[in-house]
Amino acid sequence: MNLISIADLSAEEISLVLDRADELKARRNDPKSRSILAGKSLATIFEKPSTRTRVSLEVAMTDLGGHALYLSSKDLQLGRGETIVDTARVLSRFVHGIAARVYHHSTVEELGRYAAVPVINSLSDVEHPCQILADLMTMRERFSRLEGLKVAWVGDGNNVCNSTILAAALMGMEMVVASPPGYGPNRKILDQADRLGGGTVVVTDPVKAVRGADVVETDTWVSMGDEAETAKRTAAFGRYQVNAGLLRHAKSDAIVLHCLPAHRGQEITDEVMDGPQSLILDQSENRLHSVKAVLEKLMV
Repeated sequence: MNLISIADLSAEEISLVLDRADELKARRNDPKSRSILAGKSLATIFEKPSTRTRVSLEVAMTDLGGHALYLSSKDLQLGRGETIVDTARVLSRFVHGIAARVYHHSTVEELGRYAAVPVINSLSDVEHPCQILADLMTMRERFSRLEGLKVAWVGDGNNVCNSTILAAALMGMEMVVASPPGYGPNRKILDQADRLGGGTVVVTDPVKAVRGADVVETDTWVSMGDEAETAKRTAAFGRYQVNAGLLRHAKSDAIVLHCLPAHRGQEITDEVMDGPQSLILDQSENRLHSVKAVLEKLMV
């Protein structure tokens, strides 16, 4: 089994992964955990730089008794023209799993097709399923449920937004996205969410999106690979900042999430990011516990 899209998991499987993540978080220092992936290795391919993804994967493998290999594009023959097919087939002879953080979704899809071991999408330009599992874990820790929650996404309809849309459909959450015209979520993802039974509402007014929300989520306005559009995007997203004024339209007990890294003062203010409604650090920590549950599910 691979985890290329969050929709590769059913609602029941997501709930079981989150249950297991809760257990692993509560018993992190239990020496029995060190035997879960004892003797197993994970190849981690990074075409993009990373803090949370790299650290969570490496620490997760260590905590579970396994070993992670960091492989940048400069370390692999991929950087010199070796095909993805050959890379997938060769790595499958060495390791027990592959996690890939890539520019193009087609890369991780091709790895998944040709690898004989599980492949995990650790970020592509279309989805970020590992991040969404951490987000769901954080929501559930606060509200003790997912079904019926209203999630407001404010900003770029990017890869994290896409995976949130699919997760919301699977888990029975209401999802509203507020983006400037031309920067909304992927149309194919929206159609897929409709087929899963949970349509997402897309608006241009951030106040409308946030009104009555349990969760307010945002991300950088300029993702890796979009740097050439920085000035254009900064101008387009000016009124999509998550600040105290916007947050007042959400529920009084609403939480704020951001997958990081954040550009403080742009998509989110210091006041909100460091405020009492922010669970951003919990969300970040939960990258570790949720990916442990994923690794156990796929590699045991």
